[in-house]
Parts: sequence; C-alpha cells; structure tokens
Amino acid sequence: MPLSKLRDKIDGIDKQLIDLLAERLNLVAEVGVVKTKYGLPIYVPEREASMLESRRKEAKLKGVPEDLIEDILRRTMRESYANEYEMGFKTINPQMKRIVIIGGNGLLGKRFVEMFELSGYQVDILGRSNWDQAEQICSEAGLVIVGSPIDVTVEVIKKLTYLPSDCILADITSVKCAPLQAMLDVHSGPVVGLHPMFGPDIASFAKQVIVYCDGRGAEKYAWLIEQMKIWGAQLYSVSAKTHDESMTLIQALRHFTSFVYGVHLQEMNADLAQLLDLSSPIYRLELAMVGRLFAQEPALYADIILSQKSNLAMIKRYHQHFSVAIELLETKNRNAFISRFESVTNWMGDYSSLFMDESRAVLEQAYDKRVYENK
Repeated sequence: MPLSKLRDKIDGIDKQLIDLLAERLNLVAEVGVVKTKYGLPIYVPEREASMLESRRKEAKLKGVPEDLIEDILRRTMRESYANEYEMGFKTINPQMKRIVIIGGNGLLGKRFVEMFELSGYQVDILGRSNWDQAEQICSEAGLVIVGSPIDVTVEVIKKLTYLPSDCILADITSVKCAPLQAMLDVHSGPVVGLHPMFGPDIASFAKQVIVYCDGRGAEKYAWLIEQMKIWGAQLYSVSAKTHDESMTLIQALRHFTSFVYGVHLQEMNADLAQLLDLSSPIYRLELAMVGRLFAQEPALYADIILSQKSNLAMIKRYHQHFSVAIELLETKNRNAFISRFESVTNWMGDYSSLFMDESRAVLEQAYDKRVYENK
C-alpha cells in the first residue's frame, strides 16, 4: 500500500509534467510566429547557452541534478525547433527572382526546395525529365543551386553558360575546389560553394552545419547566408582548399573505415543480433554508425571517397599506421603501445576531456533508449 500510494503520486506529477510541456510547446509556437515576423533565427546559441546556465543554477539550488535538467531541456528544445520549422520563415530577400534547384528531386535537394518554399520563395526544380527546358527555366532565375550527384556536378555546371549575369550560382556538393572553379569559369556573376554537413533525414536545420566557400560577389549572396541562418543552421566560411583537405579526414577516411568494417563483418558472417545483445551503448553506437552507412545510397559514398586523389593518399597513410600498430602487437611491445597512446592523448589536450563529456551524454541516451526498447 505505501508503494502504491507513492507511485500514484509520481503518476500525478508525470501528468503535470506533460501538461507543462504542452504549455511550453504552445508558447514556442507563439515565439515562432514572432520570429517569423521579424526574421529571427530559430536557433540562437547565446540565448540557449544563457538559458541552460540559468536553469542549471536553479536546479542545483533545489537539489535537482544539473545534468538532468539540461538533458530534459535540450530534448524539449529539439522538439521546439522542429515545431518552429513547420511554421515557415521570414523571406530575407523579397525581391529575389525565382530559385532553380538542379537535382531538386533528390533527397537533399528536396529539403532545400522545402526550406526555400517555407521562406516564401518561388522554386523551380530542374532535372533529367525537363533538362531540355533548362535555358528557359534558368533565364528568370535569381539563384541556381546545383545539387547533382558528385560525379556529374562539374559536367552539369559547365552547361550553365546561359545564366543571367546577376544570377547567383551555387552548389551543395561535398567537394568544393573543382565545382567552385567550374562555376567561376562558366558564370561571370556571384558564385558560392555550399556544403551541408548533414543528410536529408534531419528533423530541422537547427544547429546543422553548412560550410560555404566564397567564389565571387559575397555582397550579392549575403542574403542567402542570412536566410540559412534564419533556418537555424550554423554557417562557417572557409576556403575551398581548406574545406577539401578537412573533408578528407571528416568524410572520406571515416566512410572508408566504416565500409571496410562492414565488409569484414560480412566476411566473418557475424551474428549482428548477438553482437547487439552483447554490446554496451558505446559499441552499439559504433555498430549503428556502420549500419547507417550501409542503409544509404552506395553511389553517394563511392563518389565521396573517390572524389579526390588526396583521399586515396590519406587512406594509404592510414593503412600504414595500421601496419605499424599491428607490428606492436606482433612483438607484444606493450610499453611502445602505451607510449604511443599517451602521445596521442597529449596531442589532443583538452579535446580528450571534451570528447569524453560529449560521448557520455550520447551514450546515456543510447542506454536509456535500449532499455526501453527491450522491455
């Protein structure tokens, strides 16, 4: 009886929490209307950081774990961003002529079509089925975005010789040097290279990274950068060379490593169900990232890995490090292994602790979800 009474009280509080969350989401909807009216971004890092810091202090004073309240609020805000996203966004450049997205029927292209339409722009999609009308469609364009597959992006860009001189030409390819140069060669107007660092399955653009590389006429496409910030994206400007060098490590090497791991699992005919049952959240997460790769379009990852000669050179260098590490195992050189380990730790510095904290939060969420699903 005492336990039942306590559980009844907890159930009552849970219902109050649901009511409060519903009220909060309703307020978020009102905030979204105001943000849309005044052209404010749905995600403001400074506001979020300040709010979380205040709530953590308040939680501590009441004996509530600070990490608990932050976890709850972050999850709530993630839902809030998705709700605000559905309300539409302010049109930063009302005078903008039509926007043409080449490849707008692709998964990522569709997301940009959707975002521009939610922002009040007129959008045309150009693809294989209507390419014979490309010149006519582009003749009235104020912005043309090339979202074609990587292996044909430069080829497509070279055909765009008929764009209006004031039209902005951009691409959303994961490689930047070659496409950016091709755009500069074929078009005399404003040019910018974009790389959305996310897939099409995101709930909203809030907190998502979009890298941009200046080509020409930054003042002409400045509104585009601001429009994407309003969507909640985090915009970072780098040179095309720096971008491509970074992507060799961020994308090509990581994707290739996951590919090889998946191939190895297949060759071993691994029992995936058993591996998942035996895995703690961190190992389950690693398996999930490999599985995520193989759940997507193989041509995309083939193109990313094969897009630059430097990718192969980096992968070969990575392979050499494997050989050296294997030699340590073969010679059972424990001290050398520890020394190399410590060397990397020292090189990472404070980032090691940062990565530990970030991964802990992710793993706790993964654990909670796994326990719930196994019930």
